[in-house]
Amino acid sequence: MIQLANLIKTYDIGGQIVRALDDVSLAVRDGEMIAIRGPSGSGKSTLMNIIGCLDRPTSGRYVLAGEEISQLSKNRLAEIRNTRIGFIFQTFNLLPRMTALENVELPLHYAGRHDAKERAIEALDKVGLADRMKHSPNQLSGGQRQRVAVARALVTNPAILLADEPTGNLDTRTGQDILALFKTLNADHHTIIIVTHDTAVAKHCQREIYLQDGKVTLPEDVAA
Repeated sequence: MIQLANLIKTYDIGGQIVRALDDVSLAVRDGEMIAIRGPSGSGKSTLMNIIGCLDRPTSGRYVLAGEEISQLSKNRLAEIRNTRIGFIFQTFNLLPRMTALENVELPLHYAGRHDAKERAIEALDKVGLADRMKHSPNQLSGGQRQRVAVARALVTNPAILLADEPTGNLDTRTGQDILALFKTLNADHHTIIIVTHDTAVAKHCQREIYLQDGKVTLPEDVAA
């Protein structure tokens, strides 16, 4: 599904070149549920942005489902984001004046789909929120809002779900519920990548990729 080879990402900060990613190579198989873990500043967000086609590497190769991503046009990258990747964020990113149903429909409206409502209802049902579709975000709990965000990510039927600290704003029990939902979705053949700093979250995944100073390395709790 995903192959990254010798990725380097640099930034010019005040005339100083900083390597956010330093020769990163990894592969993610179709149907895997993996964690990308590391401390703040380790390069997790940079790697997530490249995998999600939100940014480009400075050098190296990124192949997604057989397609070389690194040199694609902005329009093609946008098309891939809209069709192949579903994004789930720590802060939910729901529009407050829209209902849960309207929030989930939104990506399909952008794509010009005429079956948006039907597919959004199916997605909300899949995450256990069929009885909350008419509620606005401020009428939902944190866990319910995250489920709406998951439904919105699912509604375009993407190959990959990319979750950035998806339990970061949730209490422990609600976070466990969301991780259980991810496991259910993974069993239904969704490839899931969870970006996290949390060891407990990573343990729910089949495999962990640990970043430190922009490099893939052993987790600090193992290396010690």
